[in-house]
Amino acid sequence: MHLIGVDVGGTFTDIVLFDTATGTSVIHKVATTPDDPSRGVVEGILAICAANGLAPAQVANVRHGTTVATNAVLEHDGAVAGLITTGGYRDIIHIGRHQRPQHYSIRQEIPWQDRALVKRRHRIDVPERLVPPKGEVLVPLDEEAVREAARTLGAMGVEAIAIGFLFSYLNPVHEKRAKEIVAEELPGVFVTTSAEVSPQFREFERFTTAAMNAFIGPKVKTYISRLEARLAENGLDAHLHVMTSAGGVATPAMIAEKPVLTLLSGPAAGVLGGALTGAASGRDKLITFDVGGTSADIALVVEGAFLEASARDTAIGGFPVMVPMIDIATIGAGGGSIAHTDAGGAFKVGPRSAGARPGPAAYGHGGTEPTVTDANVVLGRLDPDNFLGGAMALDAEAATRAVAGLAQKLGLDTEAAAGGIVTLINANMANAILSRTVQRGIDPREFALVAFGGAGPLHGAEVAAQLDIPVVIVPPHPGITSAVGLLTTDLRYDAVRTAFQLSSALDIPWLNATLDAMAGEIAAQFEADGILPADVSFARSGDLRYAGQGYELKIPLPAAALDDAAVAAVLDEFHARHRTEYGHSFEGTPVEIVNVKVSGSAKVPAIQTSEPAPAAPGPLAEAEVARRRCVFRTADGLVGAPTPFLRRDRLPLDTPFEGPAIVLQTDTTTVVPPGWSAVQEAAGNLVLTKG
Repeated sequence: MHLIGVDVGGTFTDIVLFDTATGTSVIHKVATTPDDPSRGVVEGILAICAANGLAPAQVANVRHGTTVATNAVLEHDGAVAGLITTGGYRDIIHIGRHQRPQHYSIRQEIPWQDRALVKRRHRIDVPERLVPPKGEVLVPLDEEAVREAARTLGAMGVEAIAIGFLFSYLNPVHEKRAKEIVAEELPGVFVTTSAEVSPQFREFERFTTAAMNAFIGPKVKTYISRLEARLAENGLDAHLHVMTSAGGVATPAMIAEKPVLTLLSGPAAGVLGGALTGAASGRDKLITFDVGGTSADIALVVEGAFLEASARDTAIGGFPVMVPMIDIATIGAGGGSIAHTDAGGAFKVGPRSAGARPGPAAYGHGGTEPTVTDANVVLGRLDPDNFLGGAMALDAEAATRAVAGLAQKLGLDTEAAAGGIVTLINANMANAILSRTVQRGIDPREFALVAFGGAGPLHGAEVAAQLDIPVVIVPPHPGITSAVGLLTTDLRYDAVRTAFQLSSALDIPWLNATLDAMAGEIAAQFEADGILPADVSFARSGDLRYAGQGYELKIPLPAAALDDAAVAAVLDEFHARHRTEYGHSFEGTPVEIVNVKVSGSAKVPAIQTSEPAPAAPGPLAEAEVARRRCVFRTADGLVGAPTPFLRRDRLPLDTPFEGPAIVLQTDTTTVVPPGWSAVQEAAGNLVLTKG
């Protein structure tokens, strides 16, 4: 069976073809086509099939990581969206909460106010009201008011409508009926409800999540439909699955209904690929470090499992989003990040990027602004004749001109300016890792850094050195690790319900019935996908907190029905977890079960292990293809040194070599700085060690 993973980045679209019969994989990269990413995806798939003598019809499964939703949010380029909500609550998604992103700034940007997903004129309230604790109807839904609201929004050119009513997480009846009415009045408009997308308490976050789903819905739905059509037109009758932010894949039908699930689609795949890489080297405490052309994504893997973001910590572009997500920090730092001076004359790198076109000046596509890639060319770390395995030549003169222009503004020589660009971008990325480790009481020195993406291995060792991380692991195919990660995961669906039950007065039968009902919903979705019940497994969890707290901890629940003994074990686990997270616990205080959750997963054909490295026939000297002057930052400042350029596919196994060295391969370049050593492991990874 042949599987294909496709990850669309800001600059390149990465493709991996895996043969389950032989356990081997091949890789390919094509330029991303920003005007229509599906074009680049299909062109890349056809190219890798042709290069390997494979007919398109022989591909059984295509897994896809997409940035369409993410880019729509970050660029604020979504649909004209409307909101129908409970009478008197039109401005919830504008007011937000009493917390501000920056507590003490009087000039801060508040995303949901400065660039609203739904403009105020497109928000209409209607008479209806449900009340807790069970969602009883206090004011019936005014159906005629909903019809009038739909007609009004349609006349205003609205392309998507979110429906969000108070307490719909307890009883979705009014939202369901309102959706039916809107669909009758506006059959071509994308319609979503808050209870469908995020049936949890906290109306601001729930309404914003629904608004986000509406904002990105038409664009993602159109993209997925176009991709399916292009695949079919080109003889690719493969099953298509799309990566979700939670680390699973879902069907196109599910993604078309809930595109908000894909906001971290590509980065999530990278975390899975990083975990596979670490496992091959026998390490299960990892920091995944995925650096591409426009961004750097950082996440933690502990004991082989990734960390999931809490409901109050999930945000994209500053907007809170309450859907399951891997805990990933994303910053605007990549090979295409542009170095500049701001209005005050400060030297900065990013977050603005040169993107795929024109890209860095070194790409020769007309770019003139200095980028991180250009700086690496000036410092000698990228070989202009061996970029992408020689498939693309770099314009070193254009890179030098771009950096020289900035150097003149800064009063520096060109090499010093290039060194400053790399130093700044490394510091930005190190700070992002600090936010996920030290600031949470986690010691990064206990972890290995898995560096991948097109630019991760270029910067991994220097970033690790700033944090005293002793080991850097570079996967076999660093530039397509996210694409590989797509082929490691399962089909996954999640369900959640708000419970609000105190440990002193638990309704255990209700909890069991609710958990069973959610599992039934997920099972029905898998059945619709053609998955047999025997192939589906479930995991249960709950969001718990002490009574009076405002934040929860996710605690596993047993697979079997809850009883008094099982509940006691869950509470003990919560107390222990609270001590670990915060340094204290309160065993005598009642615990509140806020939400209960069920995740269902079904196995699909997947890569199980990282691909072993081929044995090189000769000694280390035969791997050297050039020796050039490269510049590194040391305790003595920027220092140039003659540096060997080594082909990774010629490195002998288990033979350490000292830095400085540059390791070349098709999809990336790895920098081994002075003071570091490296070894190509038989398991396939290149492992760098400090000292």
